[in-house]
Amino acid sequence: MADNKMLQMILDRIISLEKKVGEGNKELKTEILENRKRIEKFGVGLAALSDDAPTVEEFDELDKRVGKLEHQLAAL
Repeated sequence: MADNKMLQMILDRIISLEKKVGEGNKELKTEILENRKRIEKFGVGLAALSDDAPTVEEFDELDKRVGKLEHQLAAL
């Protein structure tokens, strides 16, 4: 009889742990979904910024223009 009680206690403990793990998985899934949405919004914003960002060629052209202005101002 004592063996049955011990086995029942172990079984009850395993079941309670399984329930806690199951609840934890639900919370984890919820957080993953929320973070995925935030990451997707961030990615869309980043893509929009990169579309507006100047290209390397545009930066080089700007550097040349600034250099010309510096030389002109230095000559004054």
